[in-house]
Amino acid sequence: MITQIVYAELDGDKVICSAYSNELPRYGLNVGLKNYSAAYCTGLLCARRLLQKLGLDEAYQGNEEVDAEVAHTEMNGRKYYVAELDDDKRPFRALLDVGIHRTTTGARVFGALKGAADGGLDVPHTEKRFPGYDRDCKEYDAEVHRERIFGEHIAEFMRKLIDEDSAKYNTQFSRYIKHGAGPEELEDLYTEVHAAIRKDPTAAPKNAAETYDKKFKNTARLTYEERKAAVAAKKAAHAAAEEEEEEEEGADY
Repeated sequence: MITQIVYAELDGDKVICSAYSNELPRYGLNVGLKNYSAAYCTGLLCARRLLQKLGLDEAYQGNEEVDAEVAHTEMNGRKYYVAELDDDKRPFRALLDVGIHRTTTGARVFGALKGAADGGLDVPHTEKRFPGYDRDCKEYDAEVHRERIFGEHIAEFMRKLIDEDSAKYNTQFSRYIKHGAGPEELEDLYTEVHAAIRKDPTAAPKNAAETYDKKFKNTARLTYEERKAAVAAKKAAHAAAEEEEEEEEGADY
């Protein structure tokens, strides 16, 4: 999963910050990098990284006690989606761009949004697309959403498989087992990941092996005549090799 903070200019969009779910092993999450809980972690990482870059990380700590509630503050007739406003600096406002992703209730994109909001970004939203919202009753159960953030839906499925088919559990959740992430350890695991992200959201330095030579240029594309001549040369070389082989066989007889 990829989260980015992007702004538009006349000559194109500019990415000022990004975070990827494949960075989460740095923070202790080695499994389940594509689920809702990981989407929350990725949004949280993006938010803390951006605010640190802009010098707003101390002023806007976000929601460290994850309760899945929608925080907001009003000032001068405007609503800000943060718990408190700093006296000197306004929060960084970002608008959710879902692209081509589906916006069904409980979709992972809203997990990333919630992570970014809890990370201290001012992202306008309501609870209507979060897990735990009942459209018929128009009620929101924040505890259901909190459980999803901490992977309780995964833990429940784990427990079901342990009771009904332990062999399937051992196969399907082999990586979780390998990393000691059983159903009873998941909430503590995600809590530790959230804390680790807040402690150091900076991007890892690139390895030397990942760098590239900026002077490198692709070879010029051959023209039709050049490609035709290259094919003819290969055919001639192949025919000459066959002829030489036939002469050697004739000499043996």
